[in-house]
Amino acid sequence: MPTFIRDGESIPVGDRLPVLPLRDVVVFPYVAMPLLVGRPASLSAIDASVNEGALLFLVAQRNADTEDPAAADLHRVGVVARVLQIARQPNGTARILVEGLARARVTRYVPASGHLRATLTDDGGAGADDLSAVQPLARRVLSLFEEYVGLHRRIPSEVVALVQGAESISRQAYGIAAHLAVRVEARQNLLVAANVPELLEQLSEVLVGEIELLRLERKLDEEVRGSLFQNQREFYLQEQLKAIHRELGQDDGEDAGELEAQIEAKGLPESVKIRALREVRKLRRMSPLSPESTVARNFVDWILALPWTARTDDVLDVAHARRILDEDHYGLEEVKDRILDYIGVLSLVERIEGPILCLVGPPGVGKTSLGRSVARALGRKFVRMSLGGVRDEAEIRGHRRTYIGAMPGRVIQAMRRAEVMNPVILLDEIDKLGQDYRGDPSAALLEVLDPEQNRAFNDHYLEVDFDLSQVLFLTTANYLPQVPEPLRDRMEIIRLSGYLDQEKFAIARQFLIPKQLRVNGLDPARVDWEPDAIPAIVHNYTREAGVRELERRIGRVARKLARRTAEARELTAGTPATAPRSTVRTGELKALLGTAPYDPSLLSLEHKVGVATGLAYTNVGGEVLEIEVTAIGGRGKLQLTGTLGDVMKESASAALSYARARAGVLGIDRDFHRSRDLHVHIPAGATPKDGPSAGIAIATAIVSALTGIPVRGDLAMTGEITLRGRVLPIGGLKEKAVAAHRNGVRHVIIPYQNVRDTDDMPQEVRDGICFHPVKTMDDVLALALARADYAGDAAAATAATPH
Repeated sequence: MPTFIRDGESIPVGDRLPVLPLRDVVVFPYVAMPLLVGRPASLSAIDASVNEGALLFLVAQRNADTEDPAAADLHRVGVVARVLQIARQPNGTARILVEGLARARVTRYVPASGHLRATLTDDGGAGADDLSAVQPLARRVLSLFEEYVGLHRRIPSEVVALVQGAESISRQAYGIAAHLAVRVEARQNLLVAANVPELLEQLSEVLVGEIELLRLERKLDEEVRGSLFQNQREFYLQEQLKAIHRELGQDDGEDAGELEAQIEAKGLPESVKIRALREVRKLRRMSPLSPESTVARNFVDWILALPWTARTDDVLDVAHARRILDEDHYGLEEVKDRILDYIGVLSLVERIEGPILCLVGPPGVGKTSLGRSVARALGRKFVRMSLGGVRDEAEIRGHRRTYIGAMPGRVIQAMRRAEVMNPVILLDEIDKLGQDYRGDPSAALLEVLDPEQNRAFNDHYLEVDFDLSQVLFLTTANYLPQVPEPLRDRMEIIRLSGYLDQEKFAIARQFLIPKQLRVNGLDPARVDWEPDAIPAIVHNYTREAGVRELERRIGRVARKLARRTAEARELTAGTPATAPRSTVRTGELKALLGTAPYDPSLLSLEHKVGVATGLAYTNVGGEVLEIEVTAIGGRGKLQLTGTLGDVMKESASAALSYARARAGVLGIDRDFHRSRDLHVHIPAGATPKDGPSAGIAIATAIVSALTGIPVRGDLAMTGEITLRGRVLPIGGLKEKAVAAHRNGVRHVIIPYQNVRDTDDMPQEVRDGICFHPVKTMDDVLALALARADYAGDAAAATAATPH
């Protein structure tokens, strides 16, 4: 018969004890625990234990869902327990109170009549070994358990005192294990510990992990409680504030009443007024802490901030407007005439629907600053709205108020900044609008820029109609093809070509030089410029259609002069004298600006074989480019280089097909394509190029390379070619002609259908360039090829050109 030792006392146990399987429960030695028993096998085991000395073997099931566990379903380590009390229940179950005596290990489970029995062996664990070496660990475990109980809400603090009062370390250890609120698997592992030191180690690990979890739970709970407390505190203080206002005769409804008074006095349209008053009534019923209250208040604030009736009186003096426009800008006659026409019509009628003007031109020609001048000439307020990079349709029409942080669109925000109904709004860089999955902002602008629709513009945030018909909209763009066609249809296009050299000289003297000298602390009256200094800067240091680079160069000169003046004052310190006069000489430009990046003589006007001068139109203005063709031995391959687009490649193919079709007439070997390759190159190689207008220039260079006849160097050309040799019209002729004039070209071949475009060119360009209208490639070659039999035809064509 096996015997178990408990605190020095021997406990004899029968050979086979009745087994009571436990579900979700682990009983430890020295611990008394009530159990509810209801399964037949368990009730049979209790009855057997009563007849055999009231001893039971308590062991946990591996799976709590197993209703009738067999030997394989039970753990091998359990507790020998004594049944202290049994209370039979009317429903057939029994409540028992058991006390764990000692830990035991099962060597074998044996089925008995109605229940299982177990053959046991003493597993040691809580023996009477010398435990003085684990005293420090025991104290640490006890300290951790005390902290654990303090953090746990379901374990009473008296448990700590009971554990501390235990007689031995093993009793304390099993007492702590019995009171841990951990999973059954973890409790079973504690019971399986081989000895008390190992049990204390496991308890230490379990307690450290559980304490960390409890601390985190306590922290989260405190944060939630703190937030709730703060909300309750704010609500309590708000209620107190309301009570104080009532005692002082200042009702809390004063704010809502003040909003209603402002709405009544604002002179809003009836539908807008009704909507605003409805929001105020909602606001009056809401708690100030409600998020919806902030949304409603912001809506009412936006309604009150917009100019529903306020407007400025227009200055309808045409002479005054002309003077203002001329003061601010040199040239730009077409734009000025259109603005003056608008002012003249406005002076005869009380109201005119706001026109939509689109200023198209290269950078630096004054499109943006012209908007300010128009507003100043009309006496209106000016608001600039940049559209570059805008990709979201909500940027124009606003966000719906269901979204957090919703705001009206840029148009409504611009009207709020203007504070009047009839400002001048400049929509800058309209060709830089983007488009992605969030919508197409250019489509949202259709309503804004349509005079028939913008009198009832509906922003998603306001959801009420707003009148934009009195606004004078100006838009700017660098490259018109990038503006969507429906949007282009709603605007009046006014093109601003690049400035001519004489215009740049005048702008520099009248505007840029005085401005930059004043910015850098110099008196313009005390700085002289040699007559050739400005032309030298324009020709050698800038290559642009506008004047931005020119202004930067002049600003650099001004800074150098300011530095000289400051150094001169330091040398003459203490001597009261006025600043000396300065003179900007042409020979000093290299010292002031560095080495000139451009050479005016770079574009050669000499006759060359296989080289034709073409004209291109880019988003920065017109450009002059050389088209080079060389014929080499090969098998008829056409090689195209220079970063060419698909359209330009197709133009080169059409030009080659024309040359092959007209080989006999042009004096070219009919089978040249069998023995010669053609290489077409258009510098600069890194700059992308596209478009059909270089067709006749490519064809001329190919014919020149194949015949060996040079192309005239003083002549440029532009036009689209067909397979039959017809020359079709092109766009951007004005900008191209300005570029040709700027580069010293004196003859330009143009399509016959573009002759009408020459009337819109500046007089200086028409006087300096001889235009040659042509209908076919035969006419082009007669003018372009520098050979004797074509000279007469070219002279006749030149004499016949009216310009």
